[in-house]
Amino acid sequence: EMLPAVAQGAIGIQCRSDDERSLNYIKGLNHEETFSAVICERAFLEALDGNCKTPIAGQARIVDGKIQFKGLISMPDGSVTFTTESEGEVADAVAIGKAAGEKLKADAGDKFFEMMVEMSPQQVIGQLT
Repeated sequence: EMLPAVAQGAIGIQCRSDDERSLNYIKGLNHEETFSAVICERAFLEALDGNCKTPIAGQARIVDGKIQFKGLISMPDGSVTFTTESEGEVADAVAIGKAAGEKLKADAGDKFFEMMVEMSPQQVIGQLT
């Protein structure tokens, strides 16, 4: 099973916080389960200080009223991977994502993250060709 990038496939809409008319329209479009999943995943990414160039994946789902989260960090070449899974109350989505990120950060250690950033995808491709 392959995990997607954080918030993959979710659509976000922004507007000014004082624009009540637009906020009322947007409120009707919000899907609470997707929102909870995305805030969990983004908290995971934030805890890892991730960006679009780091191999970090995460997926949260609501199953039987609980939020289930799976996360992964990897070297760009896939040679080293760390994974985590957690479950809890939907109301704790942010805390669950953050705790999962902090766990992987501790499990992998600082050296892993230094190497992950240093090893760009271009370097990996160069090693393969």
